[in-house]
Amino acid sequence: MESAATAQALSRIGLAGLAVMGQNLALNIAEKGFPISVYNRTNSKVDETLDRAQREGQLPLIGQYNPRDFVLSIQRPRSVIILVKAGSPVDQTIAALSEHMEPGDTIIDGGNEWYENTERRIIEANSKGLLYLGMGVSGGEDGARYGPSMMPGGSHEAYTNIKDILEKVAAQVEDGPCVTYIGEGGSGNFVKMVHNGIEYGDMQLISEAYDVLKNAGGLSNSELADIFAEWNRGELESFLVEITADIFNVKDEKTGNGELVDKILDKTGMKGTGKWTVQQAAELSIAAPTIAASLDSRYMSGLKAEREEASEIFKKEGLNEEISSDINGAVVDKKRLIDDVRQALYASKICSYAQGMNLLKAKSGEKGWNLNLGELARIWKGGCIIRAVFLDRIKKAYQRNPNLSNLMVDPEFAREMVQRQAAWRRVVGLAVQKGISVPGMSASLQYFDTYRRSRLPANLVQAQRDYFGAHTYERVDMPGAYHTEWSKLARNARV
Repeated sequence: MESAATAQALSRIGLAGLAVMGQNLALNIAEKGFPISVYNRTNSKVDETLDRAQREGQLPLIGQYNPRDFVLSIQRPRSVIILVKAGSPVDQTIAALSEHMEPGDTIIDGGNEWYENTERRIIEANSKGLLYLGMGVSGGEDGARYGPSMMPGGSHEAYTNIKDILEKVAAQVEDGPCVTYIGEGGSGNFVKMVHNGIEYGDMQLISEAYDVLKNAGGLSNSELADIFAEWNRGELESFLVEITADIFNVKDEKTGNGELVDKILDKTGMKGTGKWTVQQAAELSIAAPTIAASLDSRYMSGLKAEREEASEIFKKEGLNEEISSDINGAVVDKKRLIDDVRQALYASKICSYAQGMNLLKAKSGEKGWNLNLGELARIWKGGCIIRAVFLDRIKKAYQRNPNLSNLMVDPEFAREMVQRQAAWRRVVGLAVQKGISVPGMSASLQYFDTYRRSRLPANLVQAQRDYFGAHTYERVDMPGAYHTEWSKLARNARV
């Protein structure tokens, strides 16, 4: 038994992995009044974190320099958060720490991990009597320090052990902290992955709004900054729209000429969560065209040298990058274009979120996770990258109808889609006329148009499949599966 004095000196929780996210989350936990032990394989990172803890308010943070001392400095049942690079570094860290842990202790992986790796680790941890959580953390460096959105999944007992800490550390919104127990297994990681897929879609749609306003509307960076700032005061109010307004205002300090945004290479990086989202959508037969278009756009952006070459080849053939001739030769009405793009962006975003929610619903059904979609929308209202005011309305839509087949058919959202569809079509149409690619907005519009049509040309595709592969088809007027000898009947018809 520990003496009361020793127990007093022990930390409430531990955190291993002190890159910026780890440091910031540890400082956040300490600042909320929970003594924390920290550890990193390189000692300098531990010293750096201790130094910050002193400077940022003499926070109750204790540095440890080896796995054993680190684990033993935490009160039982121990809870240890690890924030290291996904994949094998997580396994190595778990191996180093679990050697000194006891049954009933908990490991919480706070990285962007593939959900099946978490499910494997849950089984491995359980075999040693350890509890395990895979916890998505969103909000970037600032979120980690001042209040992220957190998505813990796995052992419910492990969650209850640290619930008080997570609820204090999370971003706070009017209806509670931005954290909730997500569900069993790898559900927390899966939800964070889909969050990132929605984020890909959001960022792509905003970049298309910028492209149309700049290249079809001729707007300057300072005008764009004002427009996005204004949009951030209305229905589009969100973290991504807010930072976009900021970006257009930042000058290029290196040259002193113009804004920095114009000097940035148009080649987008990625870490892989967007690709995982699209792969999962395909596995589950869920259409996610907006998210897929955003991923394709990142791939296309990577072909910078090829695109420059193609631009020159097509110019020689008489096709400039910006196709200036409007079909009617009309001049673009700036004021109307700005309002149209606002409406198109909003309607497209609804489609992107609808696709993400459908993917979550399908996976939840497959795995028996029993995900609460309204509660997920609620914890995304603060702290995370996709935080937006309209998430409150998504939360309410799922509260009204937890079995909602698609966000677009919620009565409120359906009305908004209908009100905005004319403006949306004008924006996509104008972009097509001018040769400005809007894959995300187009994909969203096609998703909306396909979903709202009671009859699609899929009947012809089924006829083709039956013609060449005898795959059979169903009829609209009688039950059963049918096969037709198409080529024989077609020959007879020609006679």
